[in-house]
Amino acid sequence: MGWAAVFGAVNLLALACWAALIVLPRWPALLSAVLYLGVGLLACVYAGGLIGVLSGLIPTTGAGGADFTTIEGVRAIFASDAGVTIGWTHYLAFDLFVGLWIARDGDAKHISRLIQAPILLATFMAGPLGLGLWLLIREPAARRQGRFR
Repeated sequence: MGWAAVFGAVNLLALACWAALIVLPRWPALLSAVLYLGVGLLACVYAGGLIGVLSGLIPTTGAGGADFTTIEGVRAIFASDAGVTIGWTHYLAFDLFVGLWIARDGDAKHISRLIQAPILLATFMAGPLGLGLWLLIREPAARRQGRFR
């Protein structure tokens, strides 16, 4: 399987999980599926790709040695399809994990799904933006309900 196929597969998996999280009822089995089949599988793909590339088991072109200490080094990592796919999978996994936390936290604090939905969409499209919005909305709502934790 080439890097383009892996890229497409991780995007499809993440999109399916986000759609389920935003639209479907939040049954415990669904939340577990998003966590383990979504976030967990994305994390495994990321770890396997990263270990494979860093160990040399998966050959790449243009990635060179991994250097996370300079902008040139990070640019070189993302100069290959492998680097882009592995980095993108990293974003997908973390953003989905944050979205799952927002959904569970919102449900626990009885915050309307109509309020959660645009925040989850913002998290899907621009992770830290959605998280920042959630943190701004979460705290006052939780205090009003006496549920700040």
